[in-house]
Amino acid sequence: MFTLTPTDALLVIDVQNDFCPGGALAVERGDEIIPLINLLGRRFEHVILTQDWHPADHISFASRHPGKQPFETIEVAYGNQTLWPDHCVRGTPGAEFHPGLDIPHAELILRKGFRREIDSYSAFLEDDHTTPTGLAGYLRERGLQRLFLCGLAYDFCVRFSAIDGTATGFECIVIEDATRAVGLGESIGSTQRHFADARVLQLTAREVKNELG
Repeated sequence: MFTLTPTDALLVIDVQNDFCPGGALAVERGDEIIPLINLLGRRFEHVILTQDWHPADHISFASRHPGKQPFETIEVAYGNQTLWPDHCVRGTPGAEFHPGLDIPHAELILRKGFRREIDSYSAFLEDDHTTPTGLAGYLRERGLQRLFLCGLAYDFCVRFSAIDGTATGFECIVIEDATRAVGLGESIGSTQRHFADARVLQLTAREVKNELG
């Protein structure tokens, strides 16, 4: 059993309008997790929010690549890139946090995906797996060591954040029922295998609550 300590933080991934029903890249039932995330947020002294924040001509947008459709894959300088519908364009309503998200004591909003020529799923590294977002440095300066992850989407931004966070030296725990998945191809099964390989612990919110006491 573990107890909540001052070195723990809740990392809330991309709970934005475009990823919720009615949005440009909606995750099915993505809005259903928001009340649970709000409840979790009240248990943590330290909360960090991430926010996709793309320029209008971002490399990941299918609209930028003539003849290509959303969810196709292309090769770019840093490897394979899944193409998406235009989403979370900075300054637009779709990029804003869902209005139901209510964690006023969040200490940091980390914006990612703002570099035009590179995508960014992870809260720690851009998709070249080299360029840091600065989150690791922030966490270390604050003395935060263990992260509980929730948000959207389980098989992309939550996945890569947990994997990269673990590789960077932080303990990462994914709260499964406080996430929802895109479910693109084998993305869910692949995520589960990668979590097992990286020893990323997955718990339900009830299990977290019971563990924290």
